Amino acid sequence: MGVKTVFLMGRSRQKTFTCEGYLKAKRKSSRILSEAERIAYKRIIPIPEAVQFLDTAGLNRMEQSFREWVNASLRADVRLARRRILLIFLLIRYTGAKLNEVLDINPFHDIDHERQSVFFRPPDGSGHTAREVQISEALSSEISSMLTDPDFAASIRDTFSIDPAFVRRKFYDRAQACDLPKRLGGPEMIRKARGTELMQGNVPLPAVQKILGHSTPNLTSSYVTFSEDEIRRVTRYFMEKESSRKTSARNFFFGKIRVIKRGDIQSQVELATVEGCPVTTIITNDSLGRLGLKVGKLITAEVKAPWVVLERGDEEPECSADNRFKGIVERISGGAINTEYVVRISDGIELCSVVSTGSSKLLDLRKGDIVWALFNCYSVVLHVD
Repeated sequence: MGVKTVFLMGRSRQKTFTCEGYLKAKRKSSRILSEAERIAYKRIIPIPEAVQFLDTAGLNRMEQSFREWVNASLRADVRLARRRILLIFLLIRYTGAKLNEVLDINPFHDIDHERQSVFFRPPDGSGHTAREVQISEALSSEISSMLTDPDFAASIRDTFSIDPAFVRRKFYDRAQACDLPKRLGGPEMIRKARGTELMQGNVPLPAVQKILGHSTPNLTSSYVTFSEDEIRRVTRYFMEKESSRKTSARNFFFGKIRVIKRGDIQSQVELATVEGCPVTTIITNDSLGRLGLKVGKLITAEVKAPWVVLERGDEEPECSADNRFKGIVERISGGAINTEYVVRISDGIELCSVVSTGSSKLLDLRKGDIVWALFNCYSVVLHVD
């Protein structure tokens, strides 16, 4: 198959979301909702509030429908034509690009398999620069295999050369073939669904805006500026994590080192993250040197879920935890031994905490409760590329 994707092929009704519906649910289930979060979702999903769009399961069902459609024909020429439509779908599905942007690219020149990037070039004379969008290694490899097939390469040449109306009809057909509403299968709706999927996957807001080609806010946090290349590296991590479809009870922050306070044996390292959430950690001086850490270096901070402690209440707790984030309980998954809590601490950012089920009864948390997610500086593990 190439792309490592888990397809949900059940006949159960698919979840759909609306901007207004999402915000109403947030208001109903919680007592706080930041103005930044309202603005972020409306900025990322610029569609009428009554319009619905597919969730990840629906997008995956459409992808499976396209793949089965390609292999269903016994005629080689028909399979080649269908593979072109599949490639167009994959590019929109995983880059969030507009249909006209995809149809305008030269697949042989505008897809860089070494960088695992697709370049969408603006019209001549527009004054805009090309937009680079990261894709996963698996998707890049699949596209490369398509383009190195002589028959398929000859069918494309320099551009797709396909009528946009024809492409839309095929998208609608594939949506209906897997029992999804026709209107939700259009290229524009796939693009918008992708934007929402990225936000729900905790991709930092500036990275999502860059992927979709929206104007981005000033990428500055705590006097630290993030370059376009650094945002690209952050995005690439998420693309690979999404492609692997591996679940892990871990929390990741991406940031640049803002301050290093060196001691005799250990050093305190303060990060300014892309999302604006400061993180503090303490590591040994040996680790500091071995990792080559210095102010301004882009690194990843990992905190395992069992190390995140939850404390309910609106007021900031008086405790020794160096990292404290106020949030809302989004999901609770109870088990016989452990209970997992997912806490949204800011726009599109979630922290996972795992506690024993006995302790969860003492916490007595419900979805929508305000909590503080706490973890000590010694619980943070740093990673470099």
